[in-house]
Amino acid sequence: MIPRYSREPMSNIWSSKTKFEIWLDIELFACEAMEKLGTVPKGTARKVRSKAKINEKRIDQIERKVKHDVIAFLTSISEYAGPPARFLHQGLTSSDILDTAFNVQLMRSAENLKKEISALLKSLKKISLKHKKTICIGRSHGIHAEPTTFGIKMAGFYSEFARNLERLESATKEISVCSISGAVGNYANIDPRVEKYVAKKLGMNVEKIATQVIPRDRHAVYFNTLSIIASSLERLATEIRHLQRTEVLEAEEFFSRGQKGSSAMPHKRNPVLSENLSGLARLIRSYSIPAMENVTLWHERDISHSSVERVMAPDANILLDFSLSRMNNIVANLIVYPKNMKRNLNLLNKLSMSEGLMLAMTQKGITRERAYKLVQRNAMQVWKTNEDFEVVLNKDKEIKKYLSNKEIKGLLDFNHALKKTDFIFKKVFK
Repeated sequence: MIPRYSREPMSNIWSSKTKFEIWLDIELFACEAMEKLGTVPKGTARKVRSKAKINEKRIDQIERKVKHDVIAFLTSISEYAGPPARFLHQGLTSSDILDTAFNVQLMRSAENLKKEISALLKSLKKISLKHKKTICIGRSHGIHAEPTTFGIKMAGFYSEFARNLERLESATKEISVCSISGAVGNYANIDPRVEKYVAKKLGMNVEKIATQVIPRDRHAVYFNTLSIIASSLERLATEIRHLQRTEVLEAEEFFSRGQKGSSAMPHKRNPVLSENLSGLARLIRSYSIPAMENVTLWHERDISHSSVERVMAPDANILLDFSLSRMNNIVANLIVYPKNMKRNLNLLNKLSMSEGLMLAMTQKGITRERAYKLVQRNAMQVWKTNEDFEVVLNKDKEIKKYLSNKEIKGLLDFNHALKKTDFIFKKVFK
């Protein structure tokens, strides 16, 4: 991923240096296990570790000749470690190293992502509680619906990202597996106890059954989870973008000193951070399809998945890490305009409280269909004339058969729609 959308801790996980370090650890852990089993001389792993060096340029140089990354790695390590290195990779196949290391990188990435989601949850909770009673209009199809609060809006996003954290925990378990089972996965030339030892050292579980690769349905779950999280980020980003529109302006991204909104129009303050996240979400989601297509490999193994993962894995994890951090910054510094929310709430002259009127009349004996028609008739007049809904209703003789002036006034009180706010918050923030 390009530096513009990369943060160093996550990028480091996907560097060649880190990959080779993990490869070396796996080889040496396997060697240690074989020492315990008596198939490798005691002290071999220690001797190799003391002399081994990871020389990326040399590994690349060898790979250009042999056309095999793991062989190039082992050859380079042997050049530094000398004769004891001949005991590395005993009974292993390349996929044992590649797949186990790949999953270690995914596990480390997931830990970073969990931290970022947790930070975002804190920011969402803070803004939710702060605006628990900040009344605003709810919208469906982009049109005024019924009143809600900005706190309830944000609490909904909090709950969504809490679910995302649970999903990521589950997806992390899916890929936290190690396979050291040799060619075609049948342990013909390696003791299964080696695999168990390596898994324990890496904090992983043992794959129940591999072919020559760890099954890619596990990885499909992981990358689809990243796609879901990206979609949640885009949903929140889209909400902020809509709320920042000039004619709405109920919330706005923080505009820093010296920031410029447009090269042509000096007055502009654009929701560029949220727009950026909408775009990045498209990229992250795009990797869910190749992740699922990687599930289908020929027989015990082919490498059609390899080229995909070399691009998909670093890009998806680095992009999501960046996106979560950026969204946390947006939410933590979001500017909220309660006065504008109140202004927008009053645009339709209490029209948004129509449902309560209809329901109240059904309690007085009128059919729901008739009540709907009576309320709608008056509502359509307000749409045309922009009169006060309460005034229009009080002039309707048929409605007055069922509802008094006082009842109408009470039913049009915006606070009527907020009476279960505490109930909602207790469910979300229990």
